[in-house]
Amino acid sequence: MAKKEELDPETKAILDWCIEVEHCLVKAGATRAEAQDHIEEQIEWFTDLFYEGLTPEEAAKEALA
Repeated sequence: MAKKEELDPETKAILDWCIEVEHCLVKAGATRAEAQDHIEEQIEWFTDLFYEGLTPEEAAKEALA
């Protein structure tokens, strides 16, 4: 069985943040699949928002604007 690769802390932080954005988008009415698809399609933009220091809630509001 292959050894599970460890994520570096920065990558894990971005993934955790994106999961929180997904939850916010679902709360706003998107389906989980729609939220995931949107984040995947716009991952560079969301990554920029992460590094700009936006909270997941703020990023979701930007995505819905």
